[in-house]
Amino acid sequence: MAFPDTRLRRLRQSEALRSLVRETRLSPESLVYPLFVCPGEGVRKPISSMPGVFNLSVDEAVKEAREAYALGVKALILFGLPETKDEAATGAWADDGIVQRAARALKSEVPGILLIGDVCLCEYMSHGHCGIVQSKTSAKEATISREYEILNDPTLEILARTAVSQAKAGIDIIAPSDMMDGRVAAIRKALDVAGFANTPILAYAAKFASGYYGPFREAADSAPQFGDRRSYQMDPANFREAMHEIALDVEEGADMIMVKPALPYLDVIAAARDSFDLPLAAYQVSGEYAMIEAAARNGWIERERVILESLTSIRRAGAGIILTYYAKEMAKKLG
Repeated sequence: MAFPDTRLRRLRQSEALRSLVRETRLSPESLVYPLFVCPGEGVRKPISSMPGVFNLSVDEAVKEAREAYALGVKALILFGLPETKDEAATGAWADDGIVQRAARALKSEVPGILLIGDVCLCEYMSHGHCGIVQSKTSAKEATISREYEILNDPTLEILARTAVSQAKAGIDIIAPSDMMDGRVAAIRKALDVAGFANTPILAYAAKFASGYYGPFREAADSAPQFGDRRSYQMDPANFREAMHEIALDVEEGADMIMVKPALPYLDVIAAARDSFDLPLAAYQVSGEYAMIEAAARNGWIERERVILESLTSIRRAGAGIILTYYAKEMAKKLG
């Protein structure tokens, strides 16, 4: 029936009525809270491009995790800032690496917390790339000439070693974000051989070479010292390739899949939800967070309203899991 018999505004007259018929809902349990863990004690270093986000020493990360868990946020993803960097990413796979130490402390102090380990090498490599660099000249000359290659297959060995090290330290879910070809299969095999056949893999299956990562690179001290990451992260223009990437990760044994960033790629999230039956995550990345905060500080937007709207749109597109720096704040609101 048409107007005047059909009046869709009937169901919008009050917040109670709007809430009753709301199609898309957020809950704290569906949110994952990213933490940047650094050496030291009592460290809570502000990240200038991400107001309200900090580099945290392990003891401070425990406090943050305890508060988030009490609010209903049951999952964290850990990023590590090592004491030293080298060209073998030693800090990523060392038994006493920063993420490994944080995982053991969090498991001890916050029982029941679900820990996701980001498996990438950029934070641990002296050159800031996500894989082993082979330079046609010297590393110094490569900075100028850009005559270098990121080696795919040798990098898989380090990624697999890192995944096993994290699992041994208590990480519950392994999340490779490097975008090397074949990394899911390599990690799955290594985990199985090491006795972690039940440890699931959350693959950053469609990770785009995005301009939205800038603040993260400050937070994780992971900016490339030369060149960029476009030879391994995806071209933002390619939708069909994203579906191919996801399909390959599923074939290699991924238990969950992720699209990153989130808001600029809602079409990819929606298509992934329609095409694949695995749990689907999306990462509301640092640039998305920073833009909201900057606009809000200038009085251009209603901050809380835009946060909720952006997260709702990601959920509406099909992501059942959302990685967001607003996880703790939203849990307070949703709870």
